[in-house]
Amino acid sequence: MESTVQYILDLKPNWTRVVISTLCGTCSIGLLVKWIHRVRADSLILTARNRRETNLLQAEQVVRDYNDSHPGADGCLIHSLSARQLTLSLKEGSLVPEDVLFSYMTKALEANKRLNCCTEIMMESLNHSKSMDSYKDGLLYGVPVSIKDNVGCKGYDSTCGLLCRLNQPALEDSVVVEVLRRQGAIPFVKTNVPQSLMSYECSNPIYGTCVNPHNPKKTPGGSSGGEGALIKGGGSLLGIGTDIGGSIRIPCSFSGICGLKPTCNRLSTKGVSSSVNGQTSVKASVGPMARDVDSLALCMQALLSDHMFTLDPTVPPIPFNTEVYQSSKPLRIGYYENDGYQHPSPSMLRGVREVKALLERAGHTFVAFMPLKMEYAMNDLIIKAFFSDGSSTLLKAFERSPLDPTVSYPVQVCRLPYVLKKILSVLLKPLFPRVAKGLDLLCGLGSVKQQWELDVAIQEYIQETIEEWKRCDLDVLLCPVIGPAFNHNYSGKLICALSSTLLFNLLSFPAGVVPVSSVTPADEILLKQFKGNFQDLWDREFVQAVKGGEGLPVAVQCVALPWQEELCLRFMKEVETLVGESRP
Repeated sequence: MESTVQYILDLKPNWTRVVISTLCGTCSIGLLVKWIHRVRADSLILTARNRRETNLLQAEQVVRDYNDSHPGADGCLIHSLSARQLTLSLKEGSLVPEDVLFSYMTKALEANKRLNCCTEIMMESLNHSKSMDSYKDGLLYGVPVSIKDNVGCKGYDSTCGLLCRLNQPALEDSVVVEVLRRQGAIPFVKTNVPQSLMSYECSNPIYGTCVNPHNPKKTPGGSSGGEGALIKGGGSLLGIGTDIGGSIRIPCSFSGICGLKPTCNRLSTKGVSSSVNGQTSVKASVGPMARDVDSLALCMQALLSDHMFTLDPTVPPIPFNTEVYQSSKPLRIGYYENDGYQHPSPSMLRGVREVKALLERAGHTFVAFMPLKMEYAMNDLIIKAFFSDGSSTLLKAFERSPLDPTVSYPVQVCRLPYVLKKILSVLLKPLFPRVAKGLDLLCGLGSVKQQWELDVAIQEYIQETIEEWKRCDLDVLLCPVIGPAFNHNYSGKLICALSSTLLFNLLSFPAGVVPVSSVTPADEILLKQFKGNFQDLWDREFVQAVKGGEGLPVAVQCVALPWQEELCLRFMKEVETLVGESRP
């Protein structure tokens, strides 16, 4: 090799030397620029981690001092109460807001040490809890609430797990947080998320990896993974998450709590951050996460108030319909076990069947229902919408930042040159048609006209689904949700597994998750025989992702038509009650 280089250098004319020297100099400059960016990134990360460590140590000291001076606080009682029971006890005076907040903060700090679920404790919440009398009429009086990283809180970063979002504290509260405060709630902690939010794991280069509260070898899901882990870990009883592809429902399924993805814009998204601003074909929703369904309902009732409708006039002024939520009339329930795209794991399939049997015995009617054209919906609508710009907006968020291992694979694929993606999609089509189609879709749309055609196709699909729903005369729908919790570093390889949740983001139907069982040894045996719908690379990867799940939560998904969150919650409550009554 050295002799070859020397031969080239000896060539005439002398411009050969000039060209090679210039190229070498350019490479050196490129390496230097990369080194400077890496040093800067490492400095930002170190500063952020030190700031968090200082914040957590300060909170631990304040909590320790309070607990030492208030030995009579009954933490066991406080943590046994739902949000509704807690507000009642606080209003009656049998509990005081300070004791409740410090009790949950103690648990949150303990949970964070095990799970790495918190990014920052909101220290001003300690003072806020001392002056709560003026909020006593609020529906969430004295309830501590955890807040997902990307939901704006005045004075705190909404990083989305990205270095480019560090040191940009929100100038004001998001609408949701402001309404929570007006209803007497006490936002007290922000929670961890995956890098860019566009992942259903929960890890980023700034704050590290959040783990599942049941098994640290498993992910808590994402992107509201910190919320799910904290609530299940006992550090919060009510949290606020966001969902654009399952980001509330997946952590609830993986961690074993309840969560609701409302219709898009039923709750305000003003002040909520995203890493893909401008993508509006499939929209994100803000929603509650909690240990029980009734706490979700109370949160929705509190948020759907005149305060929200005034602060954000783009939100339809539809108050919470308590009558629908409390109704006991028999329901006509659609159901399916397999959407035809991603076959559910044996445990999640069993969960749907067992819940269906419980509901039938309770007098509800079931009607078979099948999602329309799921392969078309996933490929030609959902994935095409998310990557319509050829991933340029998403990739820009990762510039000058180290990649977290959980997102490295999909980001590197997105970075492949356009021509290479096209060639690979053709070569892989005979062996792995789904993979090939995905690569082709990552190339993006070629014109505004194609974007408009996509938006029309999405609206037509939504109307077709609603017409089929009405033809079946359904009230609600019971179906699987992704699970059980994945082993780490698999979510980035399995966008296909999101079909169970992504469908209802596309449709903008309210959808909630309720835990109903746990993975059994028999489920694990059946998993070894799992083939999937396509028997391809992704189906085989799915088995590797969910194996080793014995004892993990099993959940089901409950769905209603747009703007019928109260009916969806009523259905979820029915499932929760019947499952509870069936347990010995």
